[in-house]
Amino acid sequence: MKIFNADQIRAWDAFTIEHEPISSVELMNRAALAFTSWLTEQYPDETRPIIVLAGTGNNGGDGVAVARLLYRRFYAPKVWVCDFSGRHSADFDAQIEALPADQAVPLRWLKSAADLPEFPPDALFIDALFGTGLNRPLEGEWAVLIQRLNALPLEMVSIDLPSGLFCDETTTGACVEADRTFTFQQPKRAFFFPENAQRVGAWTIGEIGLHPEFAGQTPSDFYYLDAAEARQLVLPRAKFSHKGSFGHALLVAGSRGKMGAAVLATRAVLRAGAGLLTVHVPAAGLDILQTAVPEAMCSIDSHAEVWTDFVTIDTYTAVGVGPGIGADSRTAEALENLIRSARSPLVLDADALNLLAEHPEWWPEVPENSILTPHPKEFARLFGTFSSDFERNAALRTKAIQHRVVIVLKGAHSAIACPDGSVWFNSTGNPGMATGGSGDVLTGLLTGLLASGYLPAHAARLGVFLHGLAGDCAARHLSQPGMTAGDLCEAIPPAWKILVDPS
Repeated sequence: MKIFNADQIRAWDAFTIEHEPISSVELMNRAALAFTSWLTEQYPDETRPIIVLAGTGNNGGDGVAVARLLYRRFYAPKVWVCDFSGRHSADFDAQIEALPADQAVPLRWLKSAADLPEFPPDALFIDALFGTGLNRPLEGEWAVLIQRLNALPLEMVSIDLPSGLFCDETTTGACVEADRTFTFQQPKRAFFFPENAQRVGAWTIGEIGLHPEFAGQTPSDFYYLDAAEARQLVLPRAKFSHKGSFGHALLVAGSRGKMGAAVLATRAVLRAGAGLLTVHVPAAGLDILQTAVPEAMCSIDSHAEVWTDFVTIDTYTAVGVGPGIGADSRTAEALENLIRSARSPLVLDADALNLLAEHPEWWPEVPENSILTPHPKEFARLFGTFSSDFERNAALRTKAIQHRVVIVLKGAHSAIACPDGSVWFNSTGNPGMATGGSGDVLTGLLTGLLASGYLPAHAARLGVFLHGLAGDCAARHLSQPGMTAGDLCEAIPPAWKILVDPS
């Protein structure tokens, strides 16, 4: 799913109005109906007080239309119009005219933040002050109003976008802190960044029937990776396939005291579907690995505790390096030799990334389309620190283009930046995955998919989605607090089943 910026979203509305055709008020009513249907499912108590905070633009018009539709469903909403400027959009005025003539939906006009009245302590507030049309940070009366609202013990649901939030840049002004946001048609880029988590709350996408032709013909560099996108990436398995059909992966992992990382990554390579797997480990890790994962073959380093040997990689269809290898100087030399000898994309994670950060002179030797999987601190070691999530995301995209690699910046919505400039935000996963070893499982998944014949960018997208989906499967059965990285490995098969057999 493409993610559009604020200007494109407004253009999509205009395109729909022109080409469906439909009037702007009718499109507003359609959006209000989608929001109202969702809201009444989430909040079925018709007796709960509902207060719609409406601006006087089109987002305010959405809110007024929602109030009218709630009234028809036997709710008792009130509308507080924040008319601080005296300027109204035509569609807002049309929605005011459409309210019941008998004032069954009470309407109160506020001329300043000081006019904010008392409210019932159990009231549900609907934020319809500003939408995507905001072009400058909120200040003055608006800032005072929003600061007062955020300080109150109330539950807030935002229509389309928390008021004050910018879709495509860091928000510096006052912004509503919503508990929930119901956004129209597609998510906004701001939703994917930690800096906006408290503002957006839990968000939901609602389809409002915008014209599909616009989405098809309008370019975007940003995408939302959902199940439909992931399913399109899955390669079918032919009836007469054999283990040689799905590649031979090499995983270089582990050191004394860190063999757990190697075990987790090894299990994930096999669960990804690789036909054969060899794991290069120091001698101290041989018994551990062969006991824990008998399906994997082992290549034994000459050193007992760390990786030191030159590893010949030409015979393998994919190579993953990093989980638990440590930062010994001899390991750094071995990694440099491996990178310089590689002719095909690598999967680099964990200590391999830390060593690369210490040796930026290796970058020209990193094969094109290699997959790097840093968490935020590893990303900072590689590329520096940034003042905002938007700035870091821009750097992510720039570095993927510059180095011709795929970079997976891990997080709640892991961002996958590809050499073509596209960035994909993942839709799966949960906080239960914030546990040691989760990244090792991802490394194994990516290595296994790459070995199985997936293109690097496709392997990265499918692997990240599958990794998060396995986390969601594990959380359903085990709870988020009780999950371990080992549970992720066990949940990969049911995650695969959801993808390949959704029925």
